[in-house]
Amino acid sequence: MNSELASDPGESTVSVDLGDRSYPIHIATGATGRFAAAFAESLGDVSHVLLIYDAAVERWAEALAGQIRSESGRVDATAVPSGEPSKSIAKFGELLDWMLDRGADRRSVVVAVGGGVIGDLAGFVAASFARGIRFVQVPTTLLAMVDSSVGGKTGINLSGAKNMVGAFWQPELVWIDTLAMKTLPDRSYLSGLAEVIKYGVIDDAAFFDYLESNSAALVRRDPDVLRYAIRQSCLAKARVVGEDERETSGRRAILNYGHTFAHAIEATAGYGTLLHGEAVAIGMQMAASLAIQLGRCDAEVLRRQTKVLQACQLPITFPDADVAAMLPVMMRDKKVAHGKLRFILPTKIGHVELVGDVDPAEVETAIAAHR
Repeated sequence: MNSELASDPGESTVSVDLGDRSYPIHIATGATGRFAAAFAESLGDVSHVLLIYDAAVERWAEALAGQIRSESGRVDATAVPSGEPSKSIAKFGELLDWMLDRGADRRSVVVAVGGGVIGDLAGFVAASFARGIRFVQVPTTLLAMVDSSVGGKTGINLSGAKNMVGAFWQPELVWIDTLAMKTLPDRSYLSGLAEVIKYGVIDDAAFFDYLESNSAALVRRDPDVLRYAIRQSCLAKARVVGEDERETSGRRAILNYGHTFAHAIEATAGYGTLLHGEAVAIGMQMAASLAIQLGRCDAEVLRRQTKVLQACQLPITFPDADVAAMLPVMMRDKKVAHGKLRFILPTKIGHVELVGDVDPAEVETAIAAHR
């Protein structure tokens, strides 16, 4: 994994190094006029693009489609309703039929424009059609920019479990222009900061220090601070993905810090009650409390994490958390091994470990602590 500075000091490129599946992440502000050139550089000769976008970012998607047409020819585009319910088997099937109807083949390229829902859904469509065609991620939310657009995880939800059906399918290019978030509601933007804070806790203590000092600037969307936070988050994820692309060594599991709790909160509260990042923030609190209960870290970890989450205006409790309903959902988590609960837990800021065979009673106590 490496990073190189682009010609504009406000722009940078992070490389996800995976051999012949390596790809660049371009990070900039106001650079979307150069998207077509980056697209052509990464994909070469393209004759057919299938652009799948969130209905909420139609104008952004139309601008990108116009650029692609000027360089690459035919573009077919379709909107997907915003929200987690779109990550369904039904919508997945609809998109595959739409692609077939538009004459897609193995040379076609899928471009996903939107947040994590669109990236996950469109990526899985690309991974499945004709046993896999190329795709490009154009994330338009902070959460997608720092997390779901990078690393090749794609998928959809089942009624009782989030992201249970999917595939590892790496993009050819990730294009991040922070101007895409200009009209993003504050709640959605702040939700993405949970994943940014996560990287400091799991992998980069110096970055966590930076977030402690710059949380106010992040909340007000300062362009320089925001680009730096996105870059450091992408660097952290690229490091982890480069070491463990398909979660075979256990290293990549650290990216799920707080997520076992978060997915159970989302599933039991009903998708849409909390935004994903909000659930992750609460899940990180529960995970830190569990680590303290098990003697794996001291209370200072939770204190510092709480302070940063609050400074970024993220929730740290969920009064409606249903302990009895959450535990069965956790037992269906992909990290469960031989029927035993496993969690990513911190030992200190900047380091976490996968902990197995956790007593369910301890988990219940950690959930209750943040209700």
